[in-house]
Amino acid sequence: MNYRIIDKEKYYRKGVFKHFSEDCKCSTSLTARIDVTDLVYYSKAKGTKFYINFLYILAKVLNSRDDYKMGYLWQTEELICYDVINPTQYIFHEDTETCTPVYTIYYGDYDVFYKNAVEDIEKAKNTKEYGLDMQNHPNWFDASYISWLSYDSLNIELPDGHLFFAPIINWGRYREEKSRLMMPVSVRLNHAIADGYLVAKVFKLLEKEMNEFCKK
Repeated sequence: MNYRIIDKEKYYRKGVFKHFSEDCKCSTSLTARIDVTDLVYYSKAKGTKFYINFLYILAKVLNSRDDYKMGYLWQTEELICYDVINPTQYIFHEDTETCTPVYTIYYGDYDVFYKNAVEDIEKAKNTKEYGLDMQNHPNWFDASYISWLSYDSLNIELPDGHLFFAPIINWGRYREEKSRLMMPVSVRLNHAIADGYLVAKVFKLLEKEMNEFCKK
């Protein structure tokens, strides 16, 4: 885990950061449907799992901008930017109706990431422990698939005044709309390091990266 310290006086969002980290601590989130038709059919044609392909694309998108890799060291009150952030995914156990977090390291190499994600998921299926360990995984973002529903909105609440900067991403089942497969995605970021533009940008980048991915 490597990071660099951001000079808050030279930070390009200095004024916004000061306001939303001191005066009005809050988050900003959006839910929108994205077209995953091509990725679904591509995954089927290649014999790969749509879920892992989307997870890879999501991790690639969030690692493409420093804004999505920010962190806060409350002990020293330092704003930092991680070199890499990794997805914390979740495996649901039908028999206990509980989840197990799965820590999968992000690699730009798709084949390496895919192989590791498959292995991580299989290991998680063999344990019923919750096993969340945020203390030792500070540069990990939450990537949670809500497989039971194609929802219209989702709201994630965090304690008032808590400067938690890691992205929280959720997505639900895709459904057919006008012959296209549309999937709800929710993006939550702390307002101190992101505004509506940066949240909306995640959706635009997802669409762009999915298009590029399916051309391979």
